[in-house]
Amino acid sequence: MIVRGPPGPRTFRPERPDMITPPPQLELHPLHIPTDIDDADAADFREMTHVRNLVYREITGSTDEDLRPEELLPHYRPAPDEIRLIWVARWDGRIVGRVGLDLPLEDGSDTAYWLIELLAEFHGRGIGTAAYAVLERAARDHGRRTLQSYAEHTNAPGPRLAAPTGFGDIPLDRRARFFLRHGYELKQIERKSVLDLRSAASTVDRLLATARAASAGYRVVHWTAPTPAEHLDGYAWLKSRMSTDAPTGGMAVDEEAWDAARVRRHDARYVEAGQTLFVTAAQHIATGDLVAFNELVIGSDKSRATFQEDTLVSADHRGHRLGMLVKCAALVAWRDIAPESPRVITYNAEENRPMLDINEAIGFAPASYEGAWQKVLDAVTDGAGTAGSSATSGS
Repeated sequence: MIVRGPPGPRTFRPERPDMITPPPQLELHPLHIPTDIDDADAADFREMTHVRNLVYREITGSTDEDLRPEELLPHYRPAPDEIRLIWVARWDGRIVGRVGLDLPLEDGSDTAYWLIELLAEFHGRGIGTAAYAVLERAARDHGRRTLQSYAEHTNAPGPRLAAPTGFGDIPLDRRARFFLRHGYELKQIERKSVLDLRSAASTVDRLLATARAASAGYRVVHWTAPTPAEHLDGYAWLKSRMSTDAPTGGMAVDEEAWDAARVRRHDARYVEAGQTLFVTAAQHIATGDLVAFNELVIGSDKSRATFQEDTLVSADHRGHRLGMLVKCAALVAWRDIAPESPRVITYNAEENRPMLDINEAIGFAPASYEGAWQKVLDAVTDGAGTAGSSATSGS
């Protein structure tokens, strides 16, 4: 086993009898994060990105999730908010997948988020099981007990597994069986929705007019990252509320601490990546406070799909159509920023009816569903470290 980050790299060997012995053709080793994507030592990072894109194409049937290496690299730079560990899986020397573990550094956190992504032709060879052994041991080494992961489950006939929230279910497919076999529980379903921008304009205009009429006392403000100084504190406060106010099902969630410095770091990653991060916010006129926001993101090729990231309305200001206001105002402004982008993709908890109602009214249609999975490790130290502290996610 090779583990990046504290407590230091180690080679994956069967150190204990109960350790998983990987197939002889398999190597799992830390991925070097280059300084520049054009450097000679960036070849593995570029190939990892290529394989990542192929995996997403196999899962989704489209190229919408593709990223360029230069877009992905800034999101793997060292940061004070989280530790990001990443390995590549090689089969007979060929990179066939990636394995990631994200460790947020919020005070008191014991959470870790992970992913295993493999090309379909290499399924069923024991790679996933060996990779998961690496992940769980690394999580323990970093003092994490609560492990979480998300997986897209393509609709298929046969047995299904219902979410304990009472909203949604997924097929009992290969991915679901993998999670169950490793002691995970399904906690929540997330819906992936897509909006066809070419046919939504008149609906968006109409809904925006209605939302404006219902939101007297608020104004719309927009900016493209980096965030202007006058909005840093307000945006930071809203970002911190995303971790506490959005529906989480039974998933353990850390309360994230955001300040102006963290917003600057967040924005800088998008700027370095050549991505446009466009924020639309509702400002309470009487106080000047930002009380709702929406984010749209697109890469340097503005003919590709747009991603809607965070959207939130402060609990104290709900009931004024502010969710509809910021979403529709963003989509109208987006026509000038990325007029050739054909669609917007977003994710919402299946039980988040207020936000889904807005999306459905605008014209978003369900495309697929993700399962949110969680496992809580026992507190036994087992020689691999102690169980106890920090978490976040990755692209």
